[in-house]
Amino acid sequence: MDMIAESGLEKLTMAALGREVGMSSGHLLYYFHSKDELLLRTLEWSEGRLGAERGRLLARAAPARERLDAYVDLYVPDGHRDPHWTLWLEVWNRSQNADEDARERQAAIEGAWHRDLVALLAEGISHGDFRPVDPDRFAARLRALLDGFSIHVAIGLRGTDREQILGHVREFLDEALARSDT
Repeated sequence: MDMIAESGLEKLTMAALGREVGMSSGHLLYYFHSKDELLLRTLEWSEGRLGAERGRLLARAAPARERLDAYVDLYVPDGHRDPHWTLWLEVWNRSQNADEDARERQAAIEGAWHRDLVALLAEGISHGDFRPVDPDRFAARLRALLDGFSIHVAIGLRGTDREQILGHVREFLDEALARSDT
């Protein structure tokens, strides 16, 4: 992740990584078998850290909307070339030719984000914090919105900085989840 943050993925080669960690590229290939596997395992490691942070944020004793904002804040990249999102984009791109095991592992990562969001939405609905919506369908749509905006932030598309995106998402959530009796 440090190399991705410093140089981007285009300069991440097995040889360069080997030099960085004091191993030969052959030794790295012995453990990871391919650059694709190395990238996916790195993503799984990064997602494990994010998953733990997401769990802490969502378990707080705070209103559902406040925790939903924290979820969104964690989801959206920190800015252009965010290392986690740079890695995600590369793994997604490579997944076109990935084997079934790799696809299932990627789906597991996506599934964790989705399940946490569905649970949070269902809780907010049951406590009357959000208007009644189908939590699974709403989560799928919200994550698609977040993915689209996050890609814009990660690639540095003009006019789509992190704060603007967070503002758009908060506005969308205000409109989509507001109770009609409030």
